[in-house]
Amino acid sequence: MPQQIRLKDHEKDARLVRNRVVVGAVAVVLLVCVLIARLYYLQVIQYDYHSTLSENNRVHVQPIPPTRGLIFDRNGVVVADNRPSFSLVMTRERAGNPGKWPEVLDVIVEVLQLTPDDRALFEKRMKQGRRPFEPVPILFELTEEQIARIAVNQFRLPGVEVAAQLVRHYPQGAHFAHSVGYVGRINEKELKTLDPVNYSGTHHIGKTGIERFYEDELHGQVGYEEVETNARGRVLRVLKRTDPKPGKDIVLSLDIKLQEAAEQALGGRRGAIVALDPRTGEVLAMVSQPSFDPNLFVTGISFKAYAELRDSIDRPLFNRVLRGLYPPGSTIKPAVAIAGLDSGVVTAASRVFDPGYYQLPNYDHKYRNWNRTGDGWVDLDVAIMRSNDTYFYDLAHKMGIDRLSSYMNKFGIGQKVALDMFEESPGLMPSREWKRATRRQAWFPGETLILGIGQGYMQTTPLQLAQATALIANKGVWNRPHLAKTIEGQPPVDDNPMENIVLRDKSDWAKVTHGMEQVMHGARGTARKAAIGSPYRIAGKSGTAQVVAIKQGEKYDRNKLQERHRDHALFVAFAPAEDPRIVVSVMVENGESGSGVAAPVVRQVMDAWLLDENGRLKPEFAPATVAQESAP
Repeated sequence: MPQQIRLKDHEKDARLVRNRVVVGAVAVVLLVCVLIARLYYLQVIQYDYHSTLSENNRVHVQPIPPTRGLIFDRNGVVVADNRPSFSLVMTRERAGNPGKWPEVLDVIVEVLQLTPDDRALFEKRMKQGRRPFEPVPILFELTEEQIARIAVNQFRLPGVEVAAQLVRHYPQGAHFAHSVGYVGRINEKELKTLDPVNYSGTHHIGKTGIERFYEDELHGQVGYEEVETNARGRVLRVLKRTDPKPGKDIVLSLDIKLQEAAEQALGGRRGAIVALDPRTGEVLAMVSQPSFDPNLFVTGISFKAYAELRDSIDRPLFNRVLRGLYPPGSTIKPAVAIAGLDSGVVTAASRVFDPGYYQLPNYDHKYRNWNRTGDGWVDLDVAIMRSNDTYFYDLAHKMGIDRLSSYMNKFGIGQKVALDMFEESPGLMPSREWKRATRRQAWFPGETLILGIGQGYMQTTPLQLAQATALIANKGVWNRPHLAKTIEGQPPVDDNPMENIVLRDKSDWAKVTHGMEQVMHGARGTARKAAIGSPYRIAGKSGTAQVVAIKQGEKYDRNKLQERHRDHALFVAFAPAEDPRIVVSVMVENGESGSGVAAPVVRQVMDAWLLDENGRLKPEFAPATVAQESAP
């Protein structure tokens, strides 16, 4: 059978080709439409977004940290300023691939021939950096040799550069370390509480003292500049700049000459001195010895240097004026006397017989007077002049713990008294409720007795003793102690003023003041030697604070005690007694005798403030009657 020949259908093939062309054309048209739509979406609808991204690749916003405000003493002497310094900074984002910056740190240590401790410190600072694109200072105060080494090896150090910046400096060194304080690097805990915008580019913050208390005023407001950069991040030009607002300058009430005189009077012994102007509350001098150089902390103190300060037995970092807690001893007796007079428990003429001790009714225990032979019949004036313990045992017993605690609180005992001091401790004024809450015990009458002479649970700071004395000098008017005299020309404002002490009989102030004058100028005054030759009248009170307890019937024997177990010496005073212009509180650790050791220190401080170069009372401190007589 013959084979059938099949003919090709050209018409069918043509239709297939045409269909494929149509489908392809439609697909092309659709893809073109999609592309056009996408281009429209990107270039029209999202124009602002993508133009911003593009601009950000070219334009960067860099923070400009503000210049920290300066701090001066009352005479215009600079105590805290800013000095230029070259620092080594590193930006993680520009250091190469993510995670490469530790390798760059290794190169820095190699180039500058640093130690492993330095390497660890650098890494710690880098990890504290807030944002990858922000430069982080890792090494401060570069030398010329170090700058040259960095420049020669710049090709090995991506993201690393030398930057000039202002660094805090304390030209007076240790003189104001405990009052002005110091700044240090911002740590991780502080980062969580700071305003991230205002502290952009700022790497230091006030840590202690005035630097911390007035951080907001001293810091200022951050500025910005928009800069154009190339692909490698190098700045080509500045497009826009908003200048930062510098921090406010602060003038302190401290006087550097009086500060130096107080330090010299303390003579290198461990202790504290605070001097106030009772009329205003201005702190004229504030000394805590031993002290330290605050400049060590500004750019980061070494582990070794900090360990030496921290572990020193003399505790140079400890602010004794604000944080040192000591039994006030007999320095509290004038305040107790005011409390007794105002409460009506005693009068100025009330007398107590002192055989050398005091006994509670129906108790055998003898509470000893410091003068074991006794002072005989003692009234208020003699009790203050002689610092008679028996009189104040009896007075405290008659008042009771409730009234005594209430009056002492009015004098600032057991509470913070300062207006602008960061580290102040409130101390402790015990009460019946306090003991029940903390010791779960009842209050005993004997505990009230020893509070009357400033012993027992009572704990005060030298600043609190100065303020309590200032209230007596000021006849009950409260002026809270403060270090800042003016902030950008304006005096500080007390938003929480203390209530003045108003007595039923205002003459009670003069009665107690007269007794304090007899301490210095009376024939039997306990500190009469310290007032010899004084051209002005001083009202003062000595005190001795026990460090270790002495058993009943035993006498204090310094030879049996280690030096650091001996009594603390305290003294408070104001002068001129008739028109007080200065109040001084002194505490000498293990000084033993308030009258013999602390009182001469008070006299030297007062002389430095009140007398001229010829040893005469300055005209501005002379009593009004004397000034009128000497006027032409």
